[in-house]
Formats: sequence, structure tokens, C-alpha cells
Amino acid sequence: MGLLAREIEACGVTTVGLALVQELAVAVKAPRLLFLHWPFGHALGEPGKVNQQRTILRELFSLARVAPYPGLVLELPYRWKRQTYPPVVDWTTESEAFTQALARALATEKAPL
Repeated sequence: MGLLAREIEACGVTTVGLALVQELAVAVKAPRLLFLHWPFGHALGEPGKVNQQRTILRELFSLARVAPYPGLVLELPYRWKRQTYPPVVDWTTESEAFTQALARALATEKAPL
């Protein structure tokens, strides 16, 4: 996915990715990446858990909208099967979890030159 995303980015289109194996996604230099510690096959969440799935989609859209530079990797704090997700009512604002993950990522990474 990261290789294809880089080619699409080279054409001027912003891309975001969702990864379950951070090391692999970072190795192929995905332009913008959300990372979750979730089982394979469940990148957007548990089957039938619409609020959980919409939350992850909102975070992907937020990353596309506000990431200050390509190459950013955000590790989201969501836990598999141990969290309740409220309905997403506003798709245009970032969640607190996203904002905190972005702040952590920006504090530990350096922007590309």
C-alpha cells in the first residue's frame, strides 16, 4: 500500500494509509499513516461495530486534512474490544484521541527537509 500511495502522492493527490504492522508500513515509507494495534483483517474495527468503524474513518480523513507533511505516522490509542465509541456527529473536527496522537508524533518526529 505504501508504494502505491507514494506514486499517487507524486501526482499531487494526498493519501493516507491504515496499518496493523507499523514496521512494514514505515519501511515502505507510506506518506501518511495511522497505526492500530488490532488483529489482521480488522483494520477498521470489529464486525458490526459501526461507531468504531466510523471513528477510524474520521481519523483517516482528519489525517489527510491536517497532516503537516508527508511521512507522518500516528499511533492511535484505541484498544481492541475494550472501548466504547460514541457516534460520529461531526466529520470536520478532529477527535481528542487524534489530536493527542498528532501532538505525540510531531514531538518525536522531524519534518523532512
